[in-house]
Amino acid sequence: MSTLHGRGTVQGLPGWGRCAVMGVVNVTPDSFSDGGRWFDTTTAVKHGLDLVGEGADLVDVGGESTRPGASRVDESEELRRVVPVVRGLVSEGVTVSVDTMRARVAEQAVEAGAVLVNDVSGGLADPDMVPVVAAAGVPFVVMHWRGFSDTMNSRAVYGDVVAEVVEELRTRMDAVVSGGVAPERIVIDPGLGFAKDAGHDLSLIARLDALHALRRPLLVAASRKRFLGHVLAGPGAAPPPARERDAATAAVSALAARSGAWAVRVHEVRATADAVRVARAVEGAA
Repeated sequence: MSTLHGRGTVQGLPGWGRCAVMGVVNVTPDSFSDGGRWFDTTTAVKHGLDLVGEGADLVDVGGESTRPGASRVDESEELRRVVPVVRGLVSEGVTVSVDTMRARVAEQAVEAGAVLVNDVSGGLADPDMVPVVAAAGVPFVVMHWRGFSDTMNSRAVYGDVVAEVVEELRTRMDAVVSGGVAPERIVIDPGLGFAKDAGHDLSLIARLDALHALRRPLLVAASRKRFLGHVLAGPGAAPPPARERDAATAAVSALAARSGAWAVRVHEVRATADAVRVARAVEGAA
């Protein structure tokens, strides 16, 4: 399968002609990489606009940290954080996705103008999510997920991580389609760092081609994650802080783009925007 065929398009979203760059706006006090930096609405909207200025094609707004060990925020607080930021960015012409596991947050964010729902649980955390997304008719990211952040590390047990992730994603994707979401609106995400250790994450990146068997566009979200810290530190050394992993993130973005990913989700946009454009130029020259 060629990389371009593997990339695919998502009904209801623009086509960018290359791997898209999804910038991250965390409206949280406790995100693992930038918690608290963009916590008020005005600052968060400005940050989203800055990401677009640096090359982001769309901006993913989330109000609940999913770092390992994180406890959940209540729904009213998540709504208070997310909806005004979505509305503010949409009013500036930004293509916005909402990063949430809650149907009510997804519903209100879509009403505010979000055009994509990015649910790290793939609709498992909230039984109302799939019906809400189906009714809204918006694209839906189905991520590989084995449980909430407070327990996911204990679930990182695999015989063959690539084969198991593909099959579990296939099962979840079929359930989402059965729930009324159109197949052409589904994006899949291998869930790097979610119930996976560094070796699992690296194996998935090495075998992104295997995920194309699901024949849906692929989102790769490696930005600043633990496995990159382990790679950079080397055996026995302390990993560098999350914000010192952006060059490593851009390297994964180039690899993902070359492997046919539809989009990469990143905190620092400029280097990744360059990386995906270089990957596209190499692809075009092949």
